[in-house]
This record gives sequence, C-alpha cells and structure tokens, in this order.
Amino acid sequence: MSLTSAAVASALALASPLLVRATRLPVPDVVVQILLGVLVGPQVLGWARADQPVQVLALVGLSFLLFLAGLELDVERLRGRVLRVAGLGFGASFALALAVGGALGWGGLVRSPLLIAVILASTAVGIVVPVLADAGALDTPLGRVVVAGSSLGEVVPVVLLSLLFSSDAHDAGAQVTLLVAFLALACAVVLAIARLARSGPVRRTLDALQDSTAQLRVRGAVALLMGFAALAAAFGLEAILGAFLAGATIALLDRGQAVTHPQFRSKLQAVGFGALVPYFFVATGMTLDVRSFVTDPGTLARVPLFLVAILAVRALPALVYRLGSWRRTTAAGLLQATTISVPVVGGQIGVSLGVIRPENQVALVAAALLSVVLFPLVATALVARDPVTDGQAVLPLQV
Repeated sequence: MSLTSAAVASALALASPLLVRATRLPVPDVVVQILLGVLVGPQVLGWARADQPVQVLALVGLSFLLFLAGLELDVERLRGRVLRVAGLGFGASFALALAVGGALGWGGLVRSPLLIAVILASTAVGIVVPVLADAGALDTPLGRVVVAGSSLGEVVPVVLLSLLFSSDAHDAGAQVTLLVAFLALACAVVLAIARLARSGPVRRTLDALQDSTAQLRVRGAVALLMGFAALAAAFGLEAILGAFLAGATIALLDRGQAVTHPQFRSKLQAVGFGALVPYFFVATGMTLDVRSFVTDPGTLARVPLFLVAILAVRALPALVYRLGSWRRTTAAGLLQATTISVPVVGGQIGVSLGVIRPENQVALVAAALLSVVLFPLVATALVARDPVTDGQAVLPLQV
C-alpha cells in the first residue's frame, strides 16, 4: 500500500490556502482544493490518484465535513417565527426544485429528477455563516432568517439523500421505519450523554483531561461521530446522516459553549478543516471526469444551466422573507444559493447508483464551485451598500 497519493493530497491541502493568500483572489479554500485535485489527478497531470489510502482519508474527511456542518446548527435560531418563515421559504424552494428537476428529466438531461431536486435545494451553511459574520449581519433579521433557511437547506437534503438514495434503499416504507428507529436510538443516546454529562465526577474528569494529551472531549466527539456514522450505515442509511446528526448533537449539548471548554469547537475544527476535510475535496477533484468537457460539449453547456437552476430554486423563495429592500432580499437569495457539499456528495452517490451520468456530476460540481465563488461576493457587496441592516427589516405576515 503506497502513501504517495496521500502525501500529494496533503501537500495540496497545505498549498491551497497559501495560493489563495498569494493571489488575493476572493475564492474559498475548498474551490482551490478541488481544482488542485483535478490538476494532479489522472485526468490532467497524472501525479496522483484516489487510491485506497486516499479514499479512506476522504471518507473520514467527508464524515468530519458533515459533522462540522451539524455543529453549525444554532438551536436558538431554529425556532419560533424565524423558523416558520424559513420553513415557508424552503418549502417553496423544494417545490421549485421538483419542478426544475422534472423539467430537466422531461428534457432528457437527467436520469433522476428527484435526486437533482434534492441537490438543487441545498445550501452550504458552513460557508454562509462566516460570510454573514464578516459582513456584520449575522445578528440582524437578514442574518437570522438566512441562517435558518440555510440550515434547513443543509439538514433536509442530507436526510433525503440518506432516506431515498442510500445504496441499501429499496422500499420507501421500510426506509422510513429504519430512519425512525435510528433517530429514536440516537435520541436515547443523546439523552444518556446529557444525563451523564451532568454528573459531577464525569464533569470533573472531563475538565481534568480535556486539555491534557488525552484531549478527552475531542476524543469523545470523534467517538460519537464514528459511532453515529456506523449506526446509520447499520440501519441501511447513508453514513453522512449519522455524521451530521453527531455534529448536531454536540451543538445541542454545547449551547452557548457554556457546558464545555471554550476551545472545544476550535479543536474540532482544527482536526476537521486542518487535517481531514481537505482530503475529501482533493480526492473529489482527482475523481472528476473533467475530460468530458472536451469529449462531450454538452457537459460544459450544462454548467450555466445548473448554476441558473440553483439560483432560481434557492434565491427566488427569499422573496417571502420581505426583508425591506431589494438589496437585502437579493443578498439573502444569493447566500441561500451558495452550495458545495451536497452537490459533491449527492453527485458521487448518484454516480455510484447509476442515476447520475458522470458528465452531469462534473457539471453539477462546477456549478456549485461557481456558486461558492460568485454568490457570496455579490451578496457581501449588496449588504455593504445597504445602510439599513436591522430595524426596518420585517418577516412576512407576522407568522
């Protein structure tokens, strides 16, 4: 077993943020990682490939990516009127996604309109939250409703991917039963952990070992991640659902970061984004069939088509938010249309199941990369030019 390709992937992960900083391009790090993976992969230079070590590291990196996405869930924001408004917007978004997916399927462009709809309805909340924070709009009505809508755009597609497109999915009723059983067992585990964490001896042990070489809280989070992922797979669901639920569990138990050490989440992000997640994005680039851009001209033509579809599905429903100005409404729509992880993961699942053609996977990933590059830039500029970020913004119909 050779570690050469893994070493190359690690070097690319190191080089990507340096390239972003050196070129001063407003491009997210993940975009560069995928592009570098394409460059060194079998499709271009052939210096590395997604062999077994890289695939294992990429799988663990994907699990950590979904874990950290679940960790971004803010329970305090996902409730009350904001949640109802965001739910209304996401419902409209998914209806549009089904219509667009059906139209693409009717035109013979896609094999599974439902899978395309799930992918188009997604949002990368892990990218949206930092953009809003940097713009100083996270705690405004715009930020609150966008975070809620983006969270739904991450949670619902992950659940649907696991429920409808698991490799073991055959009977929808059986899958729903398995999902309910898995969630019930997961809830029981969460309640047990919460009760255990309130125990004085347990808390003292955690406090004593959390900053030692044991890093006990981090090890506990990783054990929860791997345990939930394995449990989901054992129930015939996608492991990504278990990974996401593990992150959401930590977010629920660690509300306000008051229960755990204030550096706990930073440590988890260091393990994920610093060590494991880059393998997933680099490996994604290595496996993309980018030659189809040359061999099949239709692949390139599908990129703007999918990008417009993502924009229409996720941006238009922002109109129901009634944020008080066209700039805020447009910014909200653009941020919700920013997506990357679900198109990448959903594309890989679709190819493995034979319901997405490789050229469509490439076009979907390319469109997602463009959404991550373009939409936050425009949204940030619109928010910066809007003199009102709070107070005048309202939510629809006082629901």
